[in-house]
Amino acid sequence: MATFYILYSKNLDAYYVGHTTMLVEERLSRHLSNHKGYTAKSKDWIIVYVERFPTKSEAYARERKVKNWKSRKKIEMLINIKGDS
Repeated sequence: MATFYILYSKNLDAYYVGHTTMLVEERLSRHLSNHKGYTAKSKDWIIVYVERFPTKSEAYARERKVKNWKSRKKIEMLINIKGDS
């Protein structure tokens, strides 16, 4: 099982799109730890969207698709659609 996820930082007013094979909460704790990388810029990331996939390659494909949108508006529409269901 693999997970595609979107994080949000209020401090940065930014989204982070990723995928993982570990529990998404465990992955979030790594994003919040001391490390280098984009998510190190803030310590207030929260999980705002999750999709589960049978394989890592499917979760990665979903990540690439969403990142290729290059559109905050489309990401927010995706998050809101899930929130409305």
